[in-house]
Amino acid sequence: MSIDRISMLPAALLLLLNAALSAAQTRTSLAVDSVLPTHAPNPPFFTIPTATQLAISVALCSGTVDTPTPRFFVTNTSSTASPGPDGGTDVFEIVLDQGLGSWTGPFPSGGVLGVSDAAQMPFEIGVSSEYPIHSSDDASALLGDTTATEALLFSPPFEQPEIIIPAYPNYTLPAAIPSIPQPPSDPKNYTLIVSPTSNGLTSMQQTSCALSTQKSTGIVANQSLWLRDDLGWRTEWTMTGLTPQTNYTAYVILDAYKVTTPIFFTTKSSSFSCSLVSRLPYCPSISYAVPLSPPPSPAITYDSTNLPASIGDPIVAILTNFTTMLTTFACGRDFYSPLVTCADCQEAYRTWLCAVSFSRCADPATAPPNAALLQSQSPNARNKAFPSGNNFTQLLPCLETCTATDRACPNFLGFRCPLPRFNAAQSYGVGYVDSGADGVMGGGHPGMWADDFGNVWCNSGL
Repeated sequence: MSIDRISMLPAALLLLLNAALSAAQTRTSLAVDSVLPTHAPNPPFFTIPTATQLAISVALCSGTVDTPTPRFFVTNTSSTASPGPDGGTDVFEIVLDQGLGSWTGPFPSGGVLGVSDAAQMPFEIGVSSEYPIHSSDDASALLGDTTATEALLFSPPFEQPEIIIPAYPNYTLPAAIPSIPQPPSDPKNYTLIVSPTSNGLTSMQQTSCALSTQKSTGIVANQSLWLRDDLGWRTEWTMTGLTPQTNYTAYVILDAYKVTTPIFFTTKSSSFSCSLVSRLPYCPSISYAVPLSPPPSPAITYDSTNLPASIGDPIVAILTNFTTMLTTFACGRDFYSPLVTCADCQEAYRTWLCAVSFSRCADPATAPPNAALLQSQSPNARNKAFPSGNNFTQLLPCLETCTATDRACPNFLGFRCPLPRFNAAQSYGVGYVDSGADGVMGGGHPGMWADDFGNVWCNSGL
């Protein structure tokens, strides 16, 4: 080797080193506990900081679940490597599912995220010191009910309230109008997206940034917190401005990046004349249409502030009397069942009483086949406290709501349900959850009272 070539060697190494440093310096740096909306840069690499452990998440912001998608590769052994489809030592691919993927691991020397085949597709990169920022959630929104142009929707539950279990000798049951705890001061940040099912949201990438590109249909006329059951607080949305007899898809997004499972519902036909009711402390889970004319303006739905006292007061009185009679039993000291208590009895009775007191309206044009419908009913046919008016179609209460109360309460109360083999089907929906055979639980068709597609076969009161 000549002296000239030997003298050139350090310069060549220096040039290579400068090139490597230059490439590293032009790479986009990712920050911990942040989200970067971006396209694939040139070069297509992002540097990851040093950390004991990081969760790297990726969300595609356009396209459908069937279109070709970029590939993402991460390495945690070097901050100057170029991970890609050719693999290499400690190179891991972030596998995407419906536009979403994540990888969690240590980054003792930093790392690099590489992108392949991205073209101009927009995407987001999340870096967290705890859990992946982008994620999907098996929980879903909850449909209360719809009218022709309105809908009641609820978020998944959060922040479960403290449940006080009564105990002897101070066995005290909740009052007919129970005290509701103060709403959480820092509730979950939920965003509702509603769109006609024909817009195909379920075929899009199931990520928050992709779904958020679609403008939500309708108007959120009211948003508030409500404790409808022991599962926890929920955000309640009252939607208006919907189109009659139209299929809709609804998503709830938590903290801007977590997407819940979609639900589906159908608005009633334009001739549907019932009104929505919810937010009743003595019947907290009631959230559906009842045979009442629209509430006085500017209210959109009925609640405890505008529901006629002639309807609510008798229910409160019945609950009060029932609780008084129930507590003549030495609750907590003596036991009438190894499985249930007086508190279970009162809760089941409240659910049953509310379901039968608030007749649920149905729309024959949009109800599922074989639903428990009773047509041409007077609004006060079941509850004389309701004012008379135009006839409506009633969705009968589920028989299981009655039998749950029968099982939960002591015999001395004399609570009984009609039998399926005799006349139960005249006043209850029979065979939807349970088969209807004496003493047999389950086996009904479709095996539930409602599903996530907006079908409701009988009124459970829940």
